[in-house]
Amino acid sequence: MPLTAIVREVSSSINDCELSFHARKPIDVARAIAQHKAYRDCLAELGVRIISLPAEPGLPDAVFVEDPAVVVDEIAIISNMGAPSRRPEASSLAKVLSRYRPLRFLAEPATLDGGDVLRIGRSVFVGLSRRTNRDGIEQLRDLLKPYDYLVRSVDVSGCLHLKSASSYIGNDTVLVNRSWIDAEQFHGFELLDVPGEEPAAANALLVNDVVIIPASFPKTRSLLKKRGFCVQMIDVSELQKAEAGVTCTSLILKGNGGIE
Repeated sequence: MPLTAIVREVSSSINDCELSFHARKPIDVARAIAQHKAYRDCLAELGVRIISLPAEPGLPDAVFVEDPAVVVDEIAIISNMGAPSRRPEASSLAKVLSRYRPLRFLAEPATLDGGDVLRIGRSVFVGLSRRTNRDGIEQLRDLLKPYDYLVRSVDVSGCLHLKSASSYIGNDTVLVNRSWIDAEQFHGFELLDVPGEEPAAANALLVNDVVIIPASFPKTRSLLKKRGFCVQMIDVSELQKAEAGVTCTSLILKGNGGIE
């Protein structure tokens, strides 16, 4: 089935982004914009249809479109993000998603970031983190239950989101940093540990059997290549200063058509 990726241009105010675990460093906005374009081009070259939304100058984190929504084959769930400053990002994204999926909404007291949600088939792993609370997990479970998804809670510590420390990379394998999450919840999958020198390398994006990882993790690339994975590296160094990985700058949907 074809893939569609919703992306959003980099905000000129990205230096005012939310940070929870990284020390603030100056972000070269022009370079971040160029890296984001290269990221979009990478997805397009892998056969993904790109829907690019304009930048939101007043919303520094809006480029990270993965966080305001959770999309499965049947519905799109508009979240109530853990950082209040980011919640206005959801409005324009919801308008676009409404063309592709029926919408559902999380409500207070739930908080949930899409970066805490890792779906593997009918299993949905959700990080209990600084940005996602138990109410968010329970509301997500209730919304997905009619579609036979099994939601599992995963404790997260030491990083921003569940997908900061774990990613599905195909072949029943999860790339993982066990020191940041309760990896026991991934029973039944093979766990591939990232090199200790590259603790943030567990955030990877699987697109049409290609594993995309940041260029700053060469040891992880070597590990994946040795295990037979097809790897594409991309420079996202400026976006990484905003606690980004390679999953958070796109919201990927199966299919390329709207609601019939």
